[in-house]
Amino acid sequence: MSSEVRSGRTCSRVSCRSISTMTLTYIYSESTAVLGPLATFSEPHSYDLCEKHSARLTVPNGWNVIKQAVDDHVSGPTDDDLMAIADAVREVAQSARGESELTSTSPSQSSVGRRGHLRAVPS
Repeated sequence: MSSEVRSGRTCSRVSCRSISTMTLTYIYSESTAVLGPLATFSEPHSYDLCEKHSARLTVPNGWNVIKQAVDDHVSGPTDDDLMAIADAVREVAQSARGESELTSTSPSQSSVGRRGHLRAVPS
């Protein structure tokens, strides 16, 4: 037995024990094979391939291959992505705050509030 500790998923090719680095998926309706970075989770109809097998990938005649480059330097969302999310959250919070101010000043609302549709049932 080897004392080597392996982490990650292994290549889907039979008898290959290398660590997978790419994920292969097929779009049958478009006759396209997509080879991209390793997926976060193993999906049922995708194949994890090592570097050697992803480089030697062949597809049937008439099929297209889309190879997405693996960028090791990007490990998460960019600053622009984070700022866009923060702006969207601020926008929703401001619109919700504006609506609550409008509804709280409405004279038609009673001080007790609306009675809920749920009732406590004695045991």
